[in-house]
Amino acid sequence: MFRRKTTEEVPAQTEPRPERPGSKGRPTPTRKEAEAAARERAKLAQDPKAMRKKQREMRVESSRQVRQALKSGDEKYLPARDQGPVRRFIRDFVDSRLGFTELLAPMLLLIIILGTGVLGENMRLFSSTLWIVTIILVILDIGWLRFRVRREVRARFPEESLKGVVWYAVMRAVNMRFLRLPKPQRKIGEALPERYR
Repeated sequence: MFRRKTTEEVPAQTEPRPERPGSKGRPTPTRKEAEAAARERAKLAQDPKAMRKKQREMRVESSRQVRQALKSGDEKYLPARDQGPVRRFIRDFVDSRLGFTELLAPMLLLIIILGTGVLGENMRLFSSTLWIVTIILVILDIGWLRFRVRREVRARFPEESLKGVVWYAVMRAVNMRFLRLPKPQRKIGEALPERYR
């Protein structure tokens, strides 16, 4: 008679909360969980063998997360040199263009094969000419990439420093597309978004 009747059940929240800026990305542990973790750490400190095993497991898990992030582009686990909107923009900018610089490794292999003289003396002379042409084209491509990357970063991120921008772009451009890490997220010729945050 005096009991409250529950006719409606409150639906459970199924929608995940959006991550706030500056948050750690996980819920704060309860007191019970924190005390259990502290007891576990105290036990590990007394047993060096168990502690080494736990540290090895943590290293394996950490490297697995980094490898996964390098494939998927998840910024949370990327190395510090690849984090941030500027670095993400540079990766997308380099990946969306087809430059001669990324053909440098196959061209060098071709030049070495032709330079051995197995295919004849004419091919040996041709390889030295090809070597000079390749170097000139790579220098021109890197110069054009440097100019465009600096201009785009300055326009999109006026408050950010340009330190390391060109080096990061060139090191990514020199690698062939399938060897780049983090893996390319943009197709060649794909338009880039206006804002990176």
